[in-house]
Amino acid sequence: MYTSSLFQALLLSATLVPNTFAQSEITDPTRRAEFALAALQIWYNAGTGLWDTSGWWNSANVMTMVGNMAEVDGDNPQLQDLASRIFANTLMQAPAQNPQPGIEDDAVAKRSTLNGTSGLFNTTGKETGYDKIMSADLDFEPITTMPLDWGKRIGEYVDVKSLPIYQPKQDVTTAAANPDEWLDGFYDDDLWWALGWIRAFDVTGNAEYLTLAEGIFKAVTKAWPSTCGNGGIWWSWKKEYANAIANELFLSTAAHLANRAQDKAFYVDWAEKELNWFLGSGMINERGTINDGLNDQCQNNNLVGQKVLSHLRSCTDPLQTTWSYNQGVILGGLVELNKASPNETYLPLATRIAKAAITELSDANGVLHDACGPTCGPDASQFKGIFARGLMQLHEAAPDPVFAKTMKVNADSIWANDRDEADMISINWAGPFIAPANATTHSSGMDALVAAITV
Repeated sequence: MYTSSLFQALLLSATLVPNTFAQSEITDPTRRAEFALAALQIWYNAGTGLWDTSGWWNSANVMTMVGNMAEVDGDNPQLQDLASRIFANTLMQAPAQNPQPGIEDDAVAKRSTLNGTSGLFNTTGKETGYDKIMSADLDFEPITTMPLDWGKRIGEYVDVKSLPIYQPKQDVTTAAANPDEWLDGFYDDDLWWALGWIRAFDVTGNAEYLTLAEGIFKAVTKAWPSTCGNGGIWWSWKKEYANAIANELFLSTAAHLANRAQDKAFYVDWAEKELNWFLGSGMINERGTINDGLNDQCQNNNLVGQKVLSHLRSCTDPLQTTWSYNQGVILGGLVELNKASPNETYLPLATRIAKAAITELSDANGVLHDACGPTCGPDASQFKGIFARGLMQLHEAAPDPVFAKTMKVNADSIWANDRDEADMISINWAGPFIAPANATTHSSGMDALVAAITV
């Protein structure tokens, strides 16, 4: 692996801030985010195009955050340059790190008999060990298992100094983009990358990024419909679970593309079809927040997921845990859909979900928390930032003092209570700082810092 060196970190960050140590008294939201971005780049690995200590789909979210910051801090030419280089470099290098390439086209259904009961299951010769489950031992927290060799795939030798991130801006080019290289069998992963490339298009105007996002989305349409209500998409190629995050991402990607791609009607149709199915699915609970998905009877699973079916069938836990990212992605989707095909119900619906989530997920000081608390794993540790990102999009479209206060309170708390002397951000936004921080916790906190710039 071409590891990120201190030299590389300084190369990518030195032009953003005048020194490497931020001061606690800095109150300007843009300056805070710039200091935090300098710290983030310590983890960027030019050889893989991903951020070390961050997983495959997590790096797509980090890239989206960088793009969002470039959008809101548009007067910073160094940031625009850095973002362009990251996009070009990631496009070239990251496909080699796909944890399970080719599985979506190669999956086949086979029939098996278990305990005398015949049933269908999906199998393929391209399974690598990459898997995502809802852990029954951790409040049904989403947990990702990576292949044993993941992170060690360096392929042929490449002189990292020849990569786009090191080239003069006028020489930064992108490689031909193949949507299949970004598909890994989990449709939420695919769509995180699609949204990341849409944001890259917004920042650079490079149509290749938009074409890539379109290709990824069209590949995921093959996952429609699930067996619940003859609609929605599955979580993965295994076709075992219809959950909120994959369907919210499907809605959001379609709506984003409707405002950018040529075939607007095609994407509006998909977004509206997905939203209608989602609203009828029952995943929005009586409190106005969104649970993780549907059980095998196509009912709200009242927890956060479904993997161990025998446990869920006997489960009577009344807590109905919700995760912050399930409350955030839909906000951006509804904002974009309302822009593409205005409807008087979309923004009020987004506002109700956002306020219900703020009430449910905030502590007495207004700081956001997920059910796993400060012990969240590498996936859930990124969830709060995704909510902050969606809230930022909603506040731009439908300003509300509740949203503004939430964004400011969380950014202020992160800066004061959840940051070490090197400006690295950990998981507990309320503090204290919990070591070690990593690219996932840090980028999640940065989503909140970026959101605060818009208030």
